[in-house]
Amino acid sequence: MAGVATQRIQAHKVQTQYRRIVTELPVPESLPLLADAQRYEPRSMGGQPPIVWDRAEGFSVYDAWGNQWLDFSSGVLVTNAGHGRKEIADAIICQTQHGLLHNYCFPGEPRIRLARKLVELAPEPLNKAFLVSTGSETTECAVKLMRTHGRRIRESKDVIVSFNNAFHGRTLGAQMIGGIPALKEWIGHLDPAMVQVPFPDGFRCQDVTFDLFEESLAKAGIEPKNVAGVITETYQGGGASFGPPEYFHKLREWCDTWEALLTFDEVQAAFGRCGRRWGFEHYGVVPDLMCLGKGISSCLPIAAVVGRGDVMDLYPPGSMTSTHTGNPICAAAALANISVIFDDALIENAASVGEVLHTELWKQLAPFDDRIGAIHGKGLVAGVHVVADDSLAPDGALAHNIVWDAAGRGLLMFAPVGVGGATIKIAPPLCITAEAVTEGVRALAEAFATVLGR
Repeated sequence: MAGVATQRIQAHKVQTQYRRIVTELPVPESLPLLADAQRYEPRSMGGQPPIVWDRAEGFSVYDAWGNQWLDFSSGVLVTNAGHGRKEIADAIICQTQHGLLHNYCFPGEPRIRLARKLVELAPEPLNKAFLVSTGSETTECAVKLMRTHGRRIRESKDVIVSFNNAFHGRTLGAQMIGGIPALKEWIGHLDPAMVQVPFPDGFRCQDVTFDLFEESLAKAGIEPKNVAGVITETYQGGGASFGPPEYFHKLREWCDTWEALLTFDEVQAAFGRCGRRWGFEHYGVVPDLMCLGKGISSCLPIAAVVGRGDVMDLYPPGSMTSTHTGNPICAAAALANISVIFDDALIENAASVGEVLHTELWKQLAPFDDRIGAIHGKGLVAGVHVVADDSLAPDGALAHNIVWDAAGRGLLMFAPVGVGGATIKIAPPLCITAEAVTEGVRALAEAFATVLGR
């Protein structure tokens, strides 16, 4: 069997409280399933370590053959509350047994309760919530609202500004505002009123002054008065990269000056991931719109745009809807998930254990600093930027091999992301302990040492 999906993993026999590897990898008995995946699913579904999940609990993932992984992925930053939370499962079962599985836009209690809860949690003036299915749908909606708002001020006010290396989803509009050129090659006819500027991460973009934002717009021939909105990930998902707070204070002031809406894409950042309720709290500013997803339910597909009422109400009844908007089962899961996050103080845990995570990464990976260009992130999200040499060129092959070797040690991460596919992303469930994080980083350091031959 060939292909990345069935690439052999060196199994390092290990048995600890959090990790257990007792078979070959991929497990021989799993090969027929992996073959079916290749046969019946598109090739794009491959690319992850060939581990067939059977069940998951807390911050552990299990296969059906006795192996256990310490999960540093949360699926893909979804299971904030932890895998398989009984409270969430019970809410899903209760709603299912209640007898309402779908109601479109007709009023229903679960959807309305969730919209109210999101507004209650959001800062002023974000006072309306629109529930949809995926993160991509939220960013498409945000673009629609920003441009509609701008064109009502002036017909020419239609420019959407986003950032280099940004990822906002895989649908057409989401990829046009994305900042990864390779993901846009298929489009062919890009919207000239969607432009990207450098993101001030201090690594790939050393200039972190707001002057660069204005200079970049001028270089692109964009007049500030024609900007309808600016959208940015709170941190760039490809690298867990934040910008300086003072930059975003100036961006907020700039948007106010030019009547442009500011949107934070919080799909990867919200619900405690960064050690705060909302990731943008690290900047001390409030957007006009925020996009939510992933950790909103810790399991089922649901997402939301939360924003200023005057913006959210731009479209009349029946003209901005979604087939599965606030599906009652998904809404019940999201409500239970939010309760777990607050009742179990998981935001505070993300902040405190996040400090352990970042301290351990800097300490345990120090012997490999010649191959690490930067370590970014806050709370329980981190990005280890793997480089080839002093040129800081991304080394995607090395990052890939490290992730695969770590999987053979019982540490689970998804395939590297970011510039050159060279960032090892770390995002465990928010219920993880300091002890487990320390052990996980130790396994990652062992993977670095093995792959680099040190």
